[in-house]
Amino acid sequence: MMTDKIYINSIKQISAQKSMAEDWFEQPVFYSESYVRAIEPDYKQFFTPNEARRLGKILKRALLVSREAMKETNIPVPDAIITGTGLGCIENTEIFLDKLVREGEELLNPTHFMQSTHNTISSLIAIDAKCHAYNTTYAHKGISFECALQDAFIQMKDGKIQNALVGAHDEMTPDYFTILKKGGYLGNPGQTFAGETAIAMILSTEKSEKTLCKIEKVEKIYTGRAHRETTESQIKSVISKIDKDIDYIMIGTNGVEENDKIYFDNCTRLFPNIPLLQYKNVFGESYTAPALGVYAAAVCLQRGKIPEHLLINAKAEDLPTPQKILCYNHFEEKNHTFVLLSK
Repeated sequence: MMTDKIYINSIKQISAQKSMAEDWFEQPVFYSESYVRAIEPDYKQFFTPNEARRLGKILKRALLVSREAMKETNIPVPDAIITGTGLGCIENTEIFLDKLVREGEELLNPTHFMQSTHNTISSLIAIDAKCHAYNTTYAHKGISFECALQDAFIQMKDGKIQNALVGAHDEMTPDYFTILKKGGYLGNPGQTFAGETAIAMILSTEKSEKTLCKIEKVEKIYTGRAHRETTESQIKSVISKIDKDIDYIMIGTNGVEENDKIYFDNCTRLFPNIPLLQYKNVFGESYTAPALGVYAAAVCLQRGKIPEHLLINAKAEDLPTPQKILCYNHFEEKNHTFVLLSK
């Protein structure tokens, strides 16, 4: 049965902020460094020694947030497991390739090879949950999470599934950060720090006592390097499908002038007088950082207020109670994504 009622009933995160908690809302940790790895929880509380020994960092994070999200909603086996990741298990990939070179293809540990593919994450979660249902991974760089979210959203809207575990996972290794810094993408003065993402959320067609918010729309467009007027026209076409009664817009500014200018230009023209929010100043930049933006917006809606450190162009005392927040992100100006959340 088709439905337009799709809710986020649980979200768990591991990031540059305190893991598995919402301390960032009142007491965020701010960083002066340009490269920050996630704050790891005490895995001894959640994994047996054998489990912890066999899993890399990204897999432990993904498995933990997924387990806890399912536990909170009493859904041991979801109808679908859908993951977005820009880099996949890059640390295991680097370790395997490094040993391949150093040891001349002899005495290699197969674990790092087996756990180096992008779809390892979804597969591991499915094996752990004994889930034989729909399982897929989107590896589309900066729009990986939105692709995964839209997949779940469409299937639930069409009545094919009633719930889904949607995840977004990326790690940032020192070597990869060095490459990004040399290219000018991250790590330069004034730019947001490079971070890591581990998010798992349970979507459901049924509202619960712990529901954070409702997902109204998930839209994305590809504009390529189109002329400004063409891009604006395409974005306007998407906006026409979205409720105009928006209280705030959460955008992915990261301190890179070319990146931020696109947000401010489009929001000034298309969303005048709507307060703008940020999230990467708190959680950092990664391919799946937009998942943390959706997470931050969902928590704001659940709590009914906006913390001052998320504000860009407004003062806390002038703000209305959030009822609808539009999460707008773009990747390299070619891909624009819109996720509308409501209380």
